[in-house]
Amino acid sequence: MIILFLSLGILTLAYLYSTRNYSYWSKKKIRHDPPVPLFGNHFRNIFGKKSFTELSTELYFKYPEEKVVGYYRAMMPGLVIRDLDIVRNVLSVDFSCFYPRAMGRNVELEPLLGNLFHADGDRWKLLRQRLTPAFTTAKLKAMFPLIIKCAERLQSAGESITMNGGEVDVREMMARFTTDFIGACGFGIEMNTIDDEKSAFRELGRKMFDFPLRQAFMFGVWEVFPELKKIIRVRSTEVQDALTGIVESIFEQRNYKPCGRNDFIDLLLELTERGKIECESIEKTRPDGAPEKVEFELRTIDLIAQVFVFFAAGFETSSSATSFTLHQLAFNPDIQVEIQNEIDQVLAKHDNKLCYDAISELSLLDMAFKESMRLFPSLGFLQRQCAKRCTIPQLGVTIDPGVKIIIPIQAIQTDEKYFDKPHEFRPKRFAGEEGKNINKYAYLPFGEGPRACIGARLGNMQSLAGLAAVLRKFTVEPSAKTPTKLPVNPWSNTVQDHLQTLGFRVDLVPVDFINYCMLEMCGHEIFRCNIKNLAFNTYSERDQVCRRAINAVVESSGKFLRARSHRWFWALIEDSIFRRSEYAPKDFWPFALDDNLEIVK
Repeated sequence: MIILFLSLGILTLAYLYSTRNYSYWSKKKIRHDPPVPLFGNHFRNIFGKKSFTELSTELYFKYPEEKVVGYYRAMMPGLVIRDLDIVRNVLSVDFSCFYPRAMGRNVELEPLLGNLFHADGDRWKLLRQRLTPAFTTAKLKAMFPLIIKCAERLQSAGESITMNGGEVDVREMMARFTTDFIGACGFGIEMNTIDDEKSAFRELGRKMFDFPLRQAFMFGVWEVFPELKKIIRVRSTEVQDALTGIVESIFEQRNYKPCGRNDFIDLLLELTERGKIECESIEKTRPDGAPEKVEFELRTIDLIAQVFVFFAAGFETSSSATSFTLHQLAFNPDIQVEIQNEIDQVLAKHDNKLCYDAISELSLLDMAFKESMRLFPSLGFLQRQCAKRCTIPQLGVTIDPGVKIIIPIQAIQTDEKYFDKPHEFRPKRFAGEEGKNINKYAYLPFGEGPRACIGARLGNMQSLAGLAAVLRKFTVEPSAKTPTKLPVNPWSNTVQDHLQTLGFRVDLVPVDFINYCMLEMCGHEIFRCNIKNLAFNTYSERDQVCRRAINAVVESSGKFLRARSHRWFWALIEDSIFRRSEYAPKDFWPFALDDNLEIVK
């Protein structure tokens, strides 16, 4: 009997302890779902049923008339923001109240998390000020030739892929391109990852986003008992050790001094030469109200932490966003053709070479990239934490320190209130008056305000260069293994991890050889944009062009004689010549067949 009473007493105390904060939003008259004792509204997230992106999106659309929605992250109150004016307050106007991301990890235990993304307070401000010079327009232009080299290697890899059937894991292809770019612009070394899928740097990128089940389980435990974050290290030191070895080796090669390469490593070495660095505090004030001066001395491990976030953030955003863009274009061939025409026209003005100015003129490609990031933002939500008591003027409600603030990017960017037909891939929504009328707080793939992504312009430039390189040489089409709707990993909130569970595939189809055949037979300069206006004089001339195209492919590789490749090839001929010509004869198949070939349609 005593044991029974003790058990009941312990359960009662546990219940009271775990629910002690569950009246927080009721007292403030903020609507919310009923919390589950101990787990709050995070039960499905903690047990891997739904990602937090999905949960926050559910809450957003469940309460369409509310400006905010309360929730409980285990035992702690949080607030999902639905109103764009309040989003603006949190990210910009009242930044001093909501500057922390509040990841809650112990930097001494996990030193790589002492980076710009995870840092808060004075450490964040100091790092932000000192790292910003790495991303000026002049630095971006200086980096561009390195990006072009990576893009050219990407094209060469694409040519090899087409000679082997054309099917490719587009996520892996763009991840390797992005890794090459990071190596060139960040580390100052050629990684050659595009040609070597098992390169050490590609493996490092995989491990950065590798979250085994044990680790995912511990993240769930941390939600319930957040203090454990400060004493338990979940991730192994494998990534830290590998990155430390690479960075220290580069430091030694440069004698711990900038070498004039203008890459990210050079910027970090410039910081070490300054010794202690200082800034005005955003956490501490003097008696007269002025901010105190604070100073830090950056250790080698602090510099390595910045290299880690340069690698991880650049890899995650660029590789996932470019992969999703190609995926969407594969299912929207008309838009893809428009973009390819634009690429041809723009490059024709720049000696048919990719360059910084040419990339800046690819407006339709840029819009397609933006539209992909609208539908599939790399992070599904932004998190902030209230740093001091703050009243939200739109609500007249005061928020206390420690309350988590969630801005559900995925939900906002697919809300028909802000985007017409929000689930439709429509790049031109960013053009003209419609584009001008988009509220900048309704489109947040890189965040907004003082904590917006520091490398957004670099990532955008590199991504557009990679996409232009692919689409200039190839057409992307869905393969038999390409899903139309991409699944979500419930254990994660980053797109890259979703893609690692999927590895969606597309077919790369070369776009040049049909044009080459036309050029040789007809003496015309052919671009996709003017094929439509090309007039063939006779059936015989059309017949010769088709036969020459078929023979060119068959002679170049017997691998094209497979049945699947024939279907692909006939579709290519039809698309490249007849769909875009003003006259499309119905008897195409009979006269296009070569008498000496056995064609399987």
